[in-house]
Amino acid sequence: MRATSVRSTSAALPRWRLRFAFLDESKCLREEWALKTLPRAVILKRFATDLRVLLRAIDFGIGARKIALVARLTTVFPVSSALHGRQRRGYNKSSHRFSFCEHSCAMENTPTEKPNVVIVGAGFGGLEAAKKLACENVRVTVIDRTNYHLFQPLLYQVATAALSPADIAAPVRAVLSKWKNVEVILAEVQSVDVDAKKIKTTDTEIGYDFLILATGARHSYFGHNEWEKLAPGLKSLEDAIELRRRLLMAFEYAEKVTDEAARKAAMTFVIIGGGPTGVEMAGAIAEIARYTLAKDFRHIDPSEARVILIEGDPRLLAAFPEDLSASALKQLVDLGVEVRTGTRATNLTVGGVQAGNEFIPCRVKIWAAGNNASFVGKTLGTPVDRVGRVMINGDLTIPGHPEVQVIGDLANFSHQTGQPLPGVSPVAMQQGRHAARNILAMIEGRRPQHFRYWDKGSMATIGRNKAVADLNLVHLSGLPAWLVWLFVHIIFLVGFRNRLAVLFQWAWAYFTFNKGARLITRNFQAEQRPPA
Repeated sequence: MRATSVRSTSAALPRWRLRFAFLDESKCLREEWALKTLPRAVILKRFATDLRVLLRAIDFGIGARKIALVARLTTVFPVSSALHGRQRRGYNKSSHRFSFCEHSCAMENTPTEKPNVVIVGAGFGGLEAAKKLACENVRVTVIDRTNYHLFQPLLYQVATAALSPADIAAPVRAVLSKWKNVEVILAEVQSVDVDAKKIKTTDTEIGYDFLILATGARHSYFGHNEWEKLAPGLKSLEDAIELRRRLLMAFEYAEKVTDEAARKAAMTFVIIGGGPTGVEMAGAIAEIARYTLAKDFRHIDPSEARVILIEGDPRLLAAFPEDLSASALKQLVDLGVEVRTGTRATNLTVGGVQAGNEFIPCRVKIWAAGNNASFVGKTLGTPVDRVGRVMINGDLTIPGHPEVQVIGDLANFSHQTGQPLPGVSPVAMQQGRHAARNILAMIEGRRPQHFRYWDKGSMATIGRNKAVADLNLVHLSGLPAWLVWLFVHIIFLVGFRNRLAVLFQWAWAYFTFNKGARLITRNFQAEQRPPA
């Protein structure tokens, strides 16, 4: 090897700086630029030359100032701060812990493998975290029990036949396919062993260096789990399709039955819970009965259907300002919805609902009254609240395990206002991006930062030209709120095809009052068919 003096080494440092300054804008840009612009032989030659310069610089002991300059300009060969005579806080791959350790040279202890980040759940929070970590120097594994990302705010439109399931769902693999450091695994997580750093699924175990847990929540029946079969909630595509089947079958049953009491019960729909989901469902059912199905039957008048909304609190939309709650009540009443506030459902049977002192005969009951966090959070071994949400630190980590972060509906984050953040998509998305930034910071030896939620407002739609919107600085009702709601939901839908399809469906329904997804599907496994 040709001898290199200290003077020639010092002269080579500016050339080193010019060469890597442009490429170090990001790791992705550096790799793509080199592969697309330079031949392989040139890349290897320059790599060897730069390596020789750095090794000679370390060997001859040039000044700490110039070594620090090299360390700042390239991440390929980070120079240990031990050369400056002080300790460095770094990521130790052998123990997967963050500790203060002393190196004689960083090249000796640089991990040969990229840290593995596992994200459980491909909802709003998990998907945002995966996108944030894409093209970074990490391996990302996304685990979900379904192969699609679901836009939950529009589930009620699938349940009321306004949209098809494919309009609000996108395959997770397709969404993340362009990032080569991201892989997707279809599996159902059973538990997490934080001490062994392993995730147990139904058929395998998956190790991790960092974990983001975003498994969401299901509806809660307050100790009456037997009510779930009588009054399904609305948390998944399966729930929405089942509710659509029950709604449409109720009208079909009423069309053919001759008993007047049975017909009235079939055309009575009870929604339990006056939050955004309950309000949107009540308005949508009222519209489909009064407009969409008005001319489809011969023996019944669908517009005579009763839609009853039951809420235990004194007013609807308790999380909204009082003026918007009153506006929502008025808009529902204008649609013909019977609203009963301050009333609790105390018993559900096949024949109807016991609401206060009154028994309401009905065939279709819909639950929108409460949520329970996913059971996976309880396997972490950390404290949870009464609905199963994990009590997390201000930086989204769990006590004693900074490598584990919990976000979305599974997390109880009460460090900002003293109350848990609402279980809405903006919270999950912001937490997902913040959790990804924390992981990148911890890999670089920095501490995770505290999370702060930026509340941009809340919205709920009630029907055609009917909605309420709390935009913090201004409160909107009616048509303006409805237009804002349309715009926001179109923007945040995943996939251009989905946005185009939903926009077309909404435009068609707006001008024709026709909803084209009125399909009654059956459970194939539950069907009893004669032998072939």
